[in-house]
Amino acid sequence: QVQLVESGGGLVQPGGSLRLSCAASGSVSGINAMGWYRQAPGNERELVATIINSGYSTNYADSVKGRFTISRDNAKNTVYLQMNSLKPEDTAIYYCNAQKSFGHYVYWGQGTQVTVSS
Repeated sequence: QVQLVESGGGLVQPGGSLRLSCAASGSVSGINAMGWYRQAPGNERELVATIINSGYSTNYADSVKGRFTISRDNAKNTVYLQMNSLKPEDTAIYYCNAQKSFGHYVYWGQGTQVTVSS
């Protein structure tokens, strides 16, 4: 099994920064991609950013492009999300995910709350 644990969420003011971390443990071999999703109250869960564990390919939602950066440390089985210039609309629960067998297996963390408010 794969376990994912997010950390780094909290309360920040608009324009502030926050870095989220997601550590994978358990049967981590075979993970080929990891990513971040978020879900705001009353909204569906949406893609924020993804990264391929082989190489440096990344994808971002248009709403966060230029403000957020996803990165990973394969040796530590950890993925990060650096969030800058945060806006109130970024408020959501942020979930980490990991993929095996190109989507045949998908694992999710429990989520970490990010609140952007003045």
